[in-house]
Amino acid sequence: MCGICGAVDRAGPVDRDVLERMTRSLAHRGPDDEGLWVSPPREGASCSAGLGFRRLSIIDVAGGNQPIWNEDGTVAVIFNGEIYNFRELRAVLEARGHCFSTATDTEVIVHLYEDLGADCVTRLNGMFALAVWDTRDETLFLARDRLGEKPLYYAEAGSTFLFGSEPKALLQHPACPHALDHNALAQYLALDYVPAPDSIFSGMRKLEAAHRLVLRGGHARIDRYWELPFEPDPARSEADWADELRTRLEEAVRLRLVSDVPLGVFLSGGIDSSTVVALMARHVPAAELKTFSIGFGERSFDESDHARRVATLFGTDHHEHVFTPQVMLDVLPRVLAGVDEPFADSSVLPTFVLSEFTRGTVTVALGGDGGDELLAGYPTFQADAIARRYLMPRALHERAVVPLAQRLPVSTDNFSFDFKLKRFLRGARLPTPDRHGAWLGGFTAAGAQRVLREPPAIHPHERLRAVDHGSAGLDPVARLIRLYALTYLADDILVKTDRASMLTSLEVRAPFLDHTLVEFLGRVPSNLKLHRYTTKHLLKRAVRDLLPREIAERPKKGFGIPLAAWLKRELREPLLDELSPERLQRQGLFEPAEVARLVGEHLNGRRDNRKELWALYAFQLWHRSYASV
Repeated sequence: MCGICGAVDRAGPVDRDVLERMTRSLAHRGPDDEGLWVSPPREGASCSAGLGFRRLSIIDVAGGNQPIWNEDGTVAVIFNGEIYNFRELRAVLEARGHCFSTATDTEVIVHLYEDLGADCVTRLNGMFALAVWDTRDETLFLARDRLGEKPLYYAEAGSTFLFGSEPKALLQHPACPHALDHNALAQYLALDYVPAPDSIFSGMRKLEAAHRLVLRGGHARIDRYWELPFEPDPARSEADWADELRTRLEEAVRLRLVSDVPLGVFLSGGIDSSTVVALMARHVPAAELKTFSIGFGERSFDESDHARRVATLFGTDHHEHVFTPQVMLDVLPRVLAGVDEPFADSSVLPTFVLSEFTRGTVTVALGGDGGDELLAGYPTFQADAIARRYLMPRALHERAVVPLAQRLPVSTDNFSFDFKLKRFLRGARLPTPDRHGAWLGGFTAAGAQRVLREPPAIHPHERLRAVDHGSAGLDPVARLIRLYALTYLADDILVKTDRASMLTSLEVRAPFLDHTLVEFLGRVPSNLKLHRYTTKHLLKRAVRDLLPREIAERPKKGFGIPLAAWLKRELREPLLDELSPERLQRQGLFEPAEVARLVGEHLNGRRDNRKELWALYAFQLWHRSYASV
């Protein structure tokens, strides 16, 4: 795992000192080595290029620093990620006459590019963000993996084109635009994240998952090279589907065990991570299988007993850490500033703590990301099935049902009855994309518009609506899987995992996101994913002889933290300070009276505004670091 960055300038040479600053801003992503290259003056050249690289050594630890060049030194690559089928690709490339100078997975990319150009990415099985510089025709080629595990930002500023793994790298360049994008801010408030291709910075963009960019002659062309497939095959039996799912999952796990450094696995005690442990145990001796978990003092949030049971079942070397309010306060500023964009998924905090204490033992960890989105594992999939049958007239819903539900006593427990009911009702009558935005995000679309001083020019759910529009013809479950995979998974879950782990220089691998497994799941009928109201039905069938029933079939708890309670206690004073009317008035982004109403309702127990308040508080902490840029 690494950090990459670079620049192409049509007006003069790339400044090596600036490139060095860009590269070193990514040192946390790659603490082991650094590589810098700036194109030398060349007669007839129309531009200059520079490539920066920070390395976290995983494969070929002694060699393989980047950029890596082809045989005649005309094509270079820098790369963040892992290519799991690199050995098979290397054998094919060597048979074609290519000569390798390292044992890294990175080198297959440059030789594939020589043979296939931009289509090289279609042969890669892995997680990646990569940049290729072709000196022969002065072409920059950028690409991201199919599901979006690895990030890549870019910006065009006059004669300069910039790219990097994180915004902080681009912001080191004096030409980089860094004005706040108010439409992106509205989307953040409604979704808890800024969806691709936007970023919080006006003029800076994210390259979307499964997309590639070709820059030549000052013109950038972007296209999608892979689509999430949905071609269900109803002819096969459930048992056949379950057997193949188990086989493919095991192969995905096996591929992700390739490493020259120690590996472990994140273990929550839920079905996804427990399945990864069970399948990993078939290939790794128990004494070498290290598992890592986070616990909470608040029982409704704690899963450590379940994780411990799975660890005991497979005899792993198990490690636990407790996430307390003090731990949260200690890591809060570093994490929220380190994400580089405002980010209100509070589970990034325990994910960071989990990553940090895991990194003390291993360099690579496997995790269960992707299982919920691709196999219909969230409670919102069940809620959507109910909402489609919720025929309450709108007037009765708004004037009677919702007010009645609001009278329920407020609980701060995880997924309490009142929280779930009120969440359901606020989205039940909305169209599909708006419904799930309302269920998963902080503010409703109307609430986001009320709290902002400058009304956005777009609807806060525009991205969700655009993705949903592209799902025409799919059944309701497939439609939701596509929506979640292209938005919530790519822009929330994987951003959280990447930033939290990379801040600690830990690599995290996700077997459920193997693209061949994802393509297989696209052929599985939706009623085997959400079976009546049972989530992840097929996965539960596939692992029923691997895991205890109480692990495989227990309800999803999630990785949230006790925000509702902590905002009233440990975070009360910091919250009041950051959201004070005086501070907000000076800042000029939010309506102080509306924010004060939200704070007052939550602190006196009339409403559970945890998600709205956390979105505002997280933004304020992020904004402190941004304002210094």
